[in-house]
Amino acid sequence: MTNTPASQINLDIPSLTSENVSAAAQGLFANSIDKIGDITFWAPMIVIMLAMMIGGFLRKLIRPHALAWIDTKNMSFRMNILTKNMTKLIMPLTALIIIALSEFIWRAWDGTADVTLLVISIKLLTAWILIRALAQIIENSFTRQIVATCGWIIAALSILGVMEEAKSAMDAVGMDFGNFRLSLLTIVKFIIAIGILLAITKLMTNAAERSLHSVTDLTPSARVLLIKVIKVILITLAILIGVTAAGIDLSALAIFGGALGLGIGFGLQKVISNLFSGMLLLVDKSIKPGDIIEMRDGSGVFGWVSQLNARYVSIVTRDNKEYLIPNEDFITQPVINWSFTDKKIRVETKFGVSYDSDPHLIKKLGVEVALKVNRVVSEPKPVCHLVEFGDSSLNFVLRYWIEDAQNGVTNTKGDVMLGLWDAFKENGIEIPFPHRVLVDKRHS
Repeated sequence: MTNTPASQINLDIPSLTSENVSAAAQGLFANSIDKIGDITFWAPMIVIMLAMMIGGFLRKLIRPHALAWIDTKNMSFRMNILTKNMTKLIMPLTALIIIALSEFIWRAWDGTADVTLLVISIKLLTAWILIRALAQIIENSFTRQIVATCGWIIAALSILGVMEEAKSAMDAVGMDFGNFRLSLLTIVKFIIAIGILLAITKLMTNAAERSLHSVTDLTPSARVLLIKVIKVILITLAILIGVTAAGIDLSALAIFGGALGLGIGFGLQKVISNLFSGMLLLVDKSIKPGDIIEMRDGSGVFGWVSQLNARYVSIVTRDNKEYLIPNEDFITQPVINWSFTDKKIRVETKFGVSYDSDPHLIKKLGVEVALKVNRVVSEPKPVCHLVEFGDSSLNFVLRYWIEDAQNGVTNTKGDVMLGLWDAFKENGIEIPFPHRVLVDKRHS
């Protein structure tokens, strides 16, 4: 690896001298004085300010009623948010209508009038409304604001006719690395290109995800794996195309490759490990969406797999807590998958009855009670066994199977025990309990 000589790195910053600044300030002041005395300048400015004030007043007056009306409609969540965001355009839309009417009336009244400011305002407001409306396809509000603002700045520079001057000014601030120049303009191009391409990538991945979910021939793990592969490929292509569109020569950045790779290797080793662990989980199908999982790492997490993501697995418990467990833990830690090959699981309920009871009748009642519980399956058939002659009771174990452990296990045990209680009451069977005899040693 060869280092770039310092003589090949040039930092070009526009020179600012006191004479240049003073001359520019004097020229700006003189131009402002001339404009203030010109009715063709301040009259359009008054029209523009009044239009914006009226637009702001109407927005404050109309928007609350519009929002209340939108809430009464049965719209989807996304459509509800989009429609509410569109109500923010009441002010610029009102101002645009007023300014456009003023420009039309002014031209009709005086065909020689200079209405340049009004025309520019109309173009700027039109661009703002269109860009804000198109930006609504972006779900994230912060990203939407950034994209809309950057888009409008570019449109404003083009409308004002200073796009080339702005590009030259940004390109003047930069550094030369041999034959490659890294300037502010290059960075801006890269950010804009990446932003647009990533937004398009997200739309394409969402469309692909919806299409794959409708394919019933694919297993859940196969769908998740395909979605991850599509996302990785599209994001990689978006970054490469964005770098190329910005005019960045990848070979010029080779001097940073070693340091960057080393930094990624040390700083992101856990992230990379979780990423590949997630891919391995999808390939070997040991964990799938909908599986009942019990972690044996001491955390006691028990629930069903909600999502398989790039870095973690989302497990939802019965009390609606969502645990985000790194993929690596499923590779390196013991995990019980209750539904790996079969969703049926066996549940045990232990109980005891008095020695006066008929054990054959108890076994029969136990099986009948278990079969009456809705979630207990008939195959395999429940069984009831006498397992111990206890100190004060005949001890039994009732074993039965369920196939929807994600709906809970304890509640099924409770239903079975209530059924046993009712059956024992109907047949006069007693459930013994320990008796304690207190002896008064003072009289012994």
